[in-house]
Amino acid sequence: MAVAMSSTCPGLYCGKILLNGSIEGECGVCPRGERTNMQKICEKCTETPDLYDWLYLGFMAMLPLVLHWFFIEWYSGKKSSSALFQHITALFECSVAAVVTLLVNDPVGQLSIRSCRVQMLSDWYTMLYNPSPDYVTTLHCTQEAVFPLYTIVLIYYAFCLVLMMMLRPLLVKKIACGLGKSDRFKSIYAALYFFPILTVLQAVGGGLLYYAFPYIILVLSLVTLAVYMSASEIQSFKNLVAKKKRLVVLFSHWLLHAYGIISISRLDKLEQDLPLLALVPGPALFYLLTARFTEPNRIISEGGNGH
Repeated sequence: MAVAMSSTCPGLYCGKILLNGSIEGECGVCPRGERTNMQKICEKCTETPDLYDWLYLGFMAMLPLVLHWFFIEWYSGKKSSSALFQHITALFECSVAAVVTLLVNDPVGQLSIRSCRVQMLSDWYTMLYNPSPDYVTTLHCTQEAVFPLYTIVLIYYAFCLVLMMMLRPLLVKKIACGLGKSDRFKSIYAALYFFPILTVLQAVGGGLLYYAFPYIILVLSLVTLAVYMSASEIQSFKNLVAKKKRLVVLFSHWLLHAYGIISISRLDKLEQDLPLLALVPGPALFYLLTARFTEPNRIISEGGNGH
C-alpha cells in the first residue's frame, strides 16, 4: 500500500468531510449515509436503489417468511386447521416488519430509501480495508459503503422477531387446539433458532449473497420442487391437479423461478430478457414427462427380468 499524499486520503474508504463547501478535519470514516467519491471526499448518498438492489432486499425479506411457512407446515400436521391461520399471521408479521423498516430508514416516514450504489465486493467488507499509510498506524475507516443494504436487513429481522413474539404465541394458544402442548409452539422455537442464523449470515456473507442470490434461488427452487414432486409421488398431470395444495406449491416455485431469472437478467434488455420467463414451467414439465422412465420399481423389475 502506497504512502498517502498530503492532498488525498489513503485506502478505499477513508475520506474528508465536506462542510459548508469546505473540507474539514483529517482523513477518517465518513458519517453514515455517506461514502467517499473519486476525490476522497465524503459525499451524501442520494441515489435510489436500482432493480437488482430491490430484488436482493426482496430475497433477504423472503428468507424468514419461507422458513416460517416451512416450519409451520412441518409441525402443524396434516389434520391441523391452525396451519392456514399461522401462515397468514407469518405473512402479516413479515409484511408489517418490511413497511416499518422502510419507514424508519432515511428518509424517515417514507416508503422509499436512498442508497449508495454497490460498486465492488469490497464495499461490503470495509473493515478489511483499513489502511496503514506509514505501515505502523492503522487508520480506521470502517463504514457502511453500501448504505443501507447492510443494516436494513438486520433491522428488518429485528422487527420480524419482535412482531412474531407479540402475535404468534397468542394466536397459537387460541387456535392450535389439535396439537399437543409440546408441539404447538415448535414453529416459534424454530424461528428463535433461524433468526440468529440469518443475522450472522447477513453480517458475514451479505456481500457474497448480494452477488450469488439469483443463482441460489434458481438452484434451491429447482431442487425443492423436484424433492416435493418425488415425495408426493406426482408422476402425471392427473396426480398434480388432484389436490389444490400441490398446485399452490407448483405456482409458488414458478414464482421463485421467475424471480431468479429476472434477478440474473436484471431486465437490462427487456425485449431479450422477457422471453426467458417462458422457461419457468420447463423443469416441472420435464419432470412430469420423464418421471415414469425413472420410477424405481420399474427399473428394479426390468433389471430382474434381464431387460
